[in-house]
Amino acid sequence: MSAAPATFLRQYELVERVQAYAPQASEDQLNAAYVYAMMKHGTQKRASGDPYYSHPVSVAGILTELRLDEASIVAGLLHDTIEDTDATYDEIKGLFGEEVAELVAGVTKLSELEYTSEQSKQAENFQKFILASIQDLRVLLVKLADRLHNMRTIHFVPKEEKRKRISRETMEIYAPLARRVGVYKFAAELEDLSFRQLNPEAYSALQLRLKELRSRSEDDVERVGVELQEMVSRAGVEGRVVGRQKQPYSIWRKLKRKDISFRDVADIFAFRLILKEPADCYQMLGEVHQKWSCLQDRFRDYISMPKPNGYRSIHTTVRAAGNRRIELQIRTEDMNRTAETGIAAHWSYKNSKYGFDAEGALEAGLDPAASLIAFADMMGDGADAQEFYEHAKLEMYMDHVFAFTPKGRLIVLPNGAMPLDFAYAVHTNVGDSCTGCRINGETRPLRTELKNGDVVDIIRGENKKVVQGWEALTRTGRARSAIRRLIRSREIESYHALGQRTLAAALESLQLTPDQVNLDEIAHRLSLKDGGALLDALGRQSLDVGKVLTEAFPARAHEILRSFEAIRLNESTANRLIDIRDLPSGGALHLCSDCQPVLGDRIVGIQKKGEPITVHVIDCNRLADDDAAESRWFDLSWSGMPPGGMMALGRIKVTAHNRPGVMAELCTAIAESGSNIMGVNSGERSIDFMDLLFDIEVADLKHLALILASLRSLSAVDRAERIRN
Repeated sequence: MSAAPATFLRQYELVERVQAYAPQASEDQLNAAYVYAMMKHGTQKRASGDPYYSHPVSVAGILTELRLDEASIVAGLLHDTIEDTDATYDEIKGLFGEEVAELVAGVTKLSELEYTSEQSKQAENFQKFILASIQDLRVLLVKLADRLHNMRTIHFVPKEEKRKRISRETMEIYAPLARRVGVYKFAAELEDLSFRQLNPEAYSALQLRLKELRSRSEDDVERVGVELQEMVSRAGVEGRVVGRQKQPYSIWRKLKRKDISFRDVADIFAFRLILKEPADCYQMLGEVHQKWSCLQDRFRDYISMPKPNGYRSIHTTVRAAGNRRIELQIRTEDMNRTAETGIAAHWSYKNSKYGFDAEGALEAGLDPAASLIAFADMMGDGADAQEFYEHAKLEMYMDHVFAFTPKGRLIVLPNGAMPLDFAYAVHTNVGDSCTGCRINGETRPLRTELKNGDVVDIIRGENKKVVQGWEALTRTGRARSAIRRLIRSREIESYHALGQRTLAAALESLQLTPDQVNLDEIAHRLSLKDGGALLDALGRQSLDVGKVLTEAFPARAHEILRSFEAIRLNESTANRLIDIRDLPSGGALHLCSDCQPVLGDRIVGIQKKGEPITVHVIDCNRLADDDAAESRWFDLSWSGMPPGGMMALGRIKVTAHNRPGVMAELCTAIAESGSNIMGVNSGERSIDFMDLLFDIEVADLKHLALILASLRSLSAVDRAERIRN
């Protein structure tokens, strides 16, 4: 494509812009940063043919529109120097100070991100970027300005595939982040520019329809604007009327979400009444509703109940002149500034210094730290980068529901959230100990979706207790990652306790005591972190207890290894492992092939005339068939186990998502749980799910239960259960 002539701010123009709202900003610092960016980027060119330094200068210009502080403007000028030139953090710190260096380091351009082979890299970079933004929200604002200028010039990028990839990333990440912190001005433009690249046919069609609609409706819309201004004057309030047309992407999103036609979009034309005081907003709302009928389901009061990003306004849709539906937004000047630029609206002078006014932001209903805090909580709960990335995108896209604690605290959640989401939003400990809930005074199931205005009282137990499957009763990444963390911690405790019992029993068989073994020292020799990790490995059956004891008592290694060979439960060893009262002379045992008994099962024996005794689990389906007069029943129990324990065959059925790599995940989980796979078969299969049948080696019933728990904890697994043929 042909290059357009470069149009960007001159050095003196940028300084004048900043000093217009921040007179104390250092002219020398701004000039030095401008020159430094020019020198470092040197002869680099953009796809448009412009010198590369025109980009950071344009980014700095966009930041002046938000009236950000001097450090942010300088960071905008320098934001690509560490990534794209020979500049270093230390050099920038020495020249411009630590504050600027930290901002530049935080906003340094993310590596080229791909949606295929580099997906994990993308997730990790996004996670790091969010962490930097939480520590200083200016990082996010500079990055948004950087992306906005890149999108304004994306038509110069020659490859369509690259334009679409960047646009998709902008639509999925940066536009929602801009909304998250209330910078609607950026969000709307980012969405529209991305939409134009991703769906040019739809964009052009909507532009054509809007042009046609404007030509037909111009008189009606103009008349509505005049009448609104007259109403403001008659009411004796101070204010102004601003008309606007909905952006193409905003219309497209509504057409898709509500499955309606173009003519059914109510707010293609909208007006804002921008007034002086909040009381004036409610006065004008009354004036408007007296003159024009309103659509009841289109009324929202975000002044009394602000959005989580601080947005405040009254929204109403009325039937005005020409029976035309018009959306009205009624707000004050301060509310309008926050609506346009979010957290950026709260940079001002305080104590003779220009900077972010956190107190003023809180008074306006905006808590900048809370805007991204749910993401930080997910990382604290151990969510991996990919999991974090997917849940973050999910939460950024959702509309909101507003619920209250019994004491009146407002909790803002994504639409479709349920009581467990509410509990974890209040506090992690509240979610961990949740046993039930009351909504508006009535006991309700935890699967109940919350509605605006609900008062939710979480019923708590004394202990932290999470139930398998509770993840399905949540919508937020914060709640899901916390539940997974608790499940993991409970499993670790179980494995640790099982390891302790295994070691104690083995030591007792050798007439030794636990205080004769230094677990940390043995763990170090086995390349494990500590004694706790050693016990965990024993519990998971990934470490043999005989190996631990030979490390602890090398002089007795031969005796220990001979004693700690696991005995397999089969026809030949059954008599050694199962105790039968009143066993007839010469009796033999046969293991039922249907129920496949394992150590820990309650077992019984059935003997038909002329046949060996068959061992069954007490709930085996075959028992009903063998309940005949000629059958003889025996009371069975497990005898004392050899030090090395035993291994039996367990059968399990796993219902998992039908996608590539699932089999590898399942096999890894089984192996890490200390089991060998003896056989595997596929069962029913659909587009979404498939059944897999595994024959696995298990030490006992508890080992089998732990393997099933490990499988159920996988996101790919829908169900995992023991089966009997």
